[in-house]
Amino acid sequence: MNNILVPIGTSPNACDTLQYAIDFAANFGAKVFLMDVFSVSSGAGSLANVEQKVAESSKEHLKGVIDQVETKGVEIKIATYNGDIIDGLKDINKELGIDLIIIAPRSNDIKEELYLGHTSGRIVKRTNIPTLIVPKGTEFKPIKKVLTAFGSGILKRSRVLNPLEAIKDKFRSEINLLLVKRPGYAEDDLQVNTALMDISTQLTMTENVTTYHGVLEHYQNKKPDLLCVFRRKRGFFKKLWEKNIIPKSEFYVPIPVLVLSVKKD
Repeated sequence: MNNILVPIGTSPNACDTLQYAIDFAANFGAKVFLMDVFSVSSGAGSLANVEQKVAESSKEHLKGVIDQVETKGVEIKIATYNGDIIDGLKDINKELGIDLIIIAPRSNDIKEELYLGHTSGRIVKRTNIPTLIVPKGTEFKPIKKVLTAFGSGILKRSRVLNPLEAIKDKFRSEINLLLVKRPGYAEDDLQVNTALMDISTQLTMTENVTTYHGVLEHYQNKKPDLLCVFRRKRGFFKKLWEKNIIPKSEFYVPIPVLVLSVKKD
């Protein structure tokens, strides 16, 4: 885990997300890239240097956020992008190779009833970079217990587990697997990939309407520090593919959520 990206929105709690990312990165010797996105179109008037001025303002905003945190010896770099945030994330990933994105569930605090806001939802939905969603006000602590929930044990590429393996190796985490048999499951879904089994401590199988309902059933019993799920159109964040937001009524946990890359089609 070498490069961690933190996209900063307009939230006054941006420094909390950055502090969590710094504390997390310090354990891995990783760099943190703090990113801000702005939008200046080519038809923005006769000011030829308007983009440069906005970029400078964006950099000053990022420096102001950095001034509010303890860097703890972690190297922090600033990245700004003119355009859409998804294009910006893909470009910076192409250039640097991002191992993990760390975001808050919402980039602003306008709608408290949302778990994932529009921007954060688009990041989870439209990038294939592992993403750690950190609830507002969460202070970093070593990740000792991980609940990894899924509705299918099929894994096309074991490398999608790399962030989970890195966390396990660093914190000696106990990884509990929760396989949720949902309506219409296939027998193949019940065959858990050996790479996933190899890093786990325990496998629990349950039947429920959705993977999330399975998590709700076992959350109190397992008491995880981290929930790990897979980014998949018919998987955990199924509703996210119908819209770019997730209300708390449909999904909510008070702990960080690690969303791994596509597991299967």
